[in-house]
Amino acid sequence: MLELKHEIGMSIRIENLKAKLMVGKRTKMSFAENKIKELWSGFMPRRNEIKNSLGTDLFSMEVYNPLFFHQFSPAAEFEKWAAIEVSDFNSVPEGMETIIVPGGMYAVFIHHGPASEGAKTYQYIFEKWLPEAEYILDNRPHFAVMGEKYKPNDAHSEEEIWIPVKKKQNDPMNLN
Repeated sequence: MLELKHEIGMSIRIENLKAKLMVGKRTKMSFAENKIKELWSGFMPRRNEIKNSLGTDLFSMEVYNPLFFHQFSPAAEFEKWAAIEVSDFNSVPEGMETIIVPGGMYAVFIHHGPASEGAKTYQYIFEKWLPEAEYILDNRPHFAVMGEKYKPNDAHSEEEIWIPVKKKQNDPMNLN
């Protein structure tokens, strides 16, 4: 794990994640047609049906097509997941699905404050940090980890934002 500090005092760490097995619910949505509330309201009452969970953390995950950020449009669709990590896929509740988050390098940011202010953190990541970093986006799922310190409407809430990255020199054409 590599820890980085930036001028705004945000702590950023680079981690090499091992593959994760997830079970949850997913939907297609766009930033213009946000369906997060419906997704989570369908998942939360059923999360305890998943018997082989690893911990209590919740994962809010996005799976984007490879050109999503190169041709960004608020109307472009992506896959949004509400999920938890599991030890295996042997017991998947009816109506839920599985996904494997491939291992790899991630930049991890801590969002402090209510979920409604999350856009400020994402704006910093994509408009300030990423263009200046020695990393580029990698084509793997993005996710937020909502652990014990996560309280959606609380000013003291914390969640981890995991952005898949790779070193710039690994992609000389910067296509990915």
